[in-house]
Amino acid sequence: MSLGIKRNIPLIDQHDKNFMYGGKFGGNFIPETLKKPIDDLTILFAKLRKEKKFLYQRDHYFKNYIGAPTPFIKLENLTDHLGGAQIYAKVVSEANGGAHKIYNATVHCLIAKKAGKKYIIGDTGAGYAGKMLSMAAKEFGLKCKIFMGAKDIKRQRPNVEAIKKNGAEIVPVTTGSQTLVDAVSECMRYWVSNCDTTHMCVGSTVGPNIFIKICAWSTAQISRELMQQVKEEFGKIPNKLKLINCVGGGSSAAGFWNEFMNTHAEFIGVEAGGPKNSKLHAAPLTNGSKIGILHGAAQYVIQNKEGQIGSTESISAGLDYPGISPLHCFLKDAKRAKYTSASDEDALKAYQLVSKLENISPSLEPSHAFAEAIRIAPKLKSSEVIIVNSCGDSLKDKDIIKQKLGSYIR
Repeated sequence: MSLGIKRNIPLIDQHDKNFMYGGKFGGNFIPETLKKPIDDLTILFAKLRKEKKFLYQRDHYFKNYIGAPTPFIKLENLTDHLGGAQIYAKVVSEANGGAHKIYNATVHCLIAKKAGKKYIIGDTGAGYAGKMLSMAAKEFGLKCKIFMGAKDIKRQRPNVEAIKKNGAEIVPVTTGSQTLVDAVSECMRYWVSNCDTTHMCVGSTVGPNIFIKICAWSTAQISRELMQQVKEEFGKIPNKLKLINCVGGGSSAAGFWNEFMNTHAEFIGVEAGGPKNSKLHAAPLTNGSKIGILHGAAQYVIQNKEGQIGSTESISAGLDYPGISPLHCFLKDAKRAKYTSASDEDALKAYQLVSKLENISPSLEPSHAFAEAIRIAPKLKSSEVIIVNSCGDSLKDKDIIKQKLGSYIR
């Protein structure tokens, strides 16, 4: 077992009494005004995750609303084209709405109903978290506000239109970089003043500890399905198995890896390296960033010389975040997961190749993961297996892809 990882304890519960992972990451660095709503939500979730009725409701909606299980397929053409390792994909983009964010959104709406709240708010970057929350809110009869950076509103038009169609209000965030980091900040500020009537859904495994736990607990559905699918395909967990996932906030990777924590499977997280001709990126783990506090949690975070949150750049709005989930900081330090990055250009090339050869069309987020799979597969033996989490559909990125490549492959 990797250094610092406790066997047979869920990843989300690996923290100490101060909610710190590995003694350094996470915690609840929050203003006094948020202490009570955070404590109340922590107590409620601790109860609900053990309640049979709540688990039944979760499983019911995962199956009948989200469409679990999502497909697990071998990418025969990509495998033949590259040679080397066998390449598979867990096609989470087939979930209702087109991305993994629907699991977290659904669970948060269930919690909001249990808490007697009529309103729900959330943040979004790529638009998927916002789209899914607006969908789930409509399903559960909740009024919804989505906080989204003005820059992301422009570059993720399809998801913005979907959010509005679902009846949710989009609150443009014009401060700072006008991207995900600012959307999260504004969402939290709003919750401070409205927590009596409003439930907050943080869109990834970031923020105060309870939001990390709810999100990762929700997306763990991905690996619960995958564990069964892998055993059905191979009869066992392959001796040399690599699970590759893009990493921004880190929600899809946490869910993709969760059930394999106590196995020999290798975890590879791929951050956003940004444009090749730029010094800017969104890859704090890959580029040796220092520990800082962002959105109520200690984590590796991109900072400037003065120690303030630094600027980021990525073609992928969903990965364009200066921090990283404390769960991933913990997994890196414990040497349970390895992290690397892919450039904007590499992600575009990966999208182009995968969409051309296979009947899937990954968004620019998982295209970063496919770029790493494409890089390493030819160097491996045919007995080795790579599984990529294709966690989002490219439809939201069609305008960016057309602009960069001249055409869009669906």
